[in-house]
Amino acid sequence: MAYPKDQLSSGEQVIINRHPHYKMLFLPIFAFIIAVAAGIWGAVMAGNLQPPWDDVVLIAVGVIVLLVLLLRVIKPFLRWRSTHFVVTTDRVIVRHGVISRKGIDIPMRRINSVRFEHGLLDRIFGCGTLFIESASEDPLRYDDIPAVEKVHAVIYRHLNDEPRDDHADEDAGEPELEEPEPRQGR
Repeated sequence: MAYPKDQLSSGEQVIINRHPHYKMLFLPIFAFIIAVAAGIWGAVMAGNLQPPWDDVVLIAVGVIVLLVLLLRVIKPFLRWRSTHFVVTTDRVIVRHGVISRKGIDIPMRRINSVRFEHGLLDRIFGCGTLFIESASEDPLRYDDIPAVEKVHAVIYRHLNDEPRDDHADEDAGEPELEEPEPRQGR
């Protein structure tokens, strides 16, 4: 889903619009599998009980599974889906929240530095943590940013708008060293 154009200033364009990495959903998916399996097992066990206890246990199992699904599956999914990390030509925008929305806008001209970190698991999944240092005291930390190195490079290039960063010569690369001439034997 694209970031709403009515939220942008005139002339401002979206460069990157991302949700957090889908690895945030691994635990909810695991919780879904466990909850459904436990619900099926509970329903089978409730069928072996004498009436009216079979209905009571079946209702209790259903309520517990429903609560687990709401709190451990649906809530994290909605949190993931409603979180946006947006880089525009003018600012970095972060929005999150389902019922009550929270957000921060960091003007590009206020960003002092940008850095990233990613451990082994993050490297496997292709995500990482982005740190943006601005006029605030502590750097702002954004976890689970997909393709964090590319996001870092885009912000860095935008901050240091050097023409040579964007349009490098195809021949550019390592400078060639001159080969020393062979020594003549004595």
